Amino acid sequence: MTLAGLLGEPAAIWGFARSLMIYLGRPGRAAAERRFYRQFVGPGDLVFDIGAHVGNRSRSLQALGARVVAVEPQPRFAAWLDWLFRAQPQVTVHRCALSAQAGSARLALSRRHPTLATLDRSWQSQVAMVPGFSHVRWESDLEVPVETLDRLIARHGMPAFCKIDVEGHEAEVLSGLSAALPALSFEYTPGVPETAFACIGRLERLGRYRYAASPGETLELGAWSDAGELRAWLAARERSECSGDIYALLEGP
Repeated sequence: MTLAGLLGEPAAIWGFARSLMIYLGRPGRAAAERRFYRQFVGPGDLVFDIGAHVGNRSRSLQALGARVVAVEPQPRFAAWLDWLFRAQPQVTVHRCALSAQAGSARLALSRRHPTLATLDRSWQSQVAMVPGFSHVRWESDLEVPVETLDRLIARHGMPAFCKIDVEGHEAEVLSGLSAALPALSFEYTPGVPETAFACIGRLERLGRYRYAASPGETLELGAWSDAGELRAWLAARERSECSGDIYALLEGP
């Protein structure tokens, strides 16, 4: 399969190549991801990668011996994942998005910045006013199938870890979950903290968690805290700061 054949249209090649360079082209990145995720994932564990994109995290998790369910709604990137993991039966690729309810939805697409494809129109309009995002354009949208975390769990089982990175739709993904996950991560955007607050609220209704932040792409965790401390930390972020991930570990019901 050639790159042009995978992409289908020349205008998308730059964005696809940019994603490959950012997430798969940095020396030492894969080893750093494996070291980082080893604290959450072990051999034989089931892991969900929601918003798998080019599959860098799925690849690192699979290298740790995990069984990976990679969820990606963008057809070109889902096709890439099928090719990337063609010889890895422990990785299952689902060509869909996740949300609060199953069905279908319109996915907003940016050809030059495909990492920012989103189902969340409110997040899309808010983030366009945040420094660092003002240059992004969503030129088109696409109808994609939608599943829920509950349906994914019914099919594959309860994951030991679930990574959620879906550009502002994280709270809706968690709304499709009715049982507490043992461990998970979700992306936060300092310029639109309401999404992260909603994620925390949803998790706290499911169980008692402790949280740690990993700003940007550092793969480093800050101090573990409770929900109140995390909300205060998020509220203190500057709108211009880079997005990052919040990690959550279940402590009890």
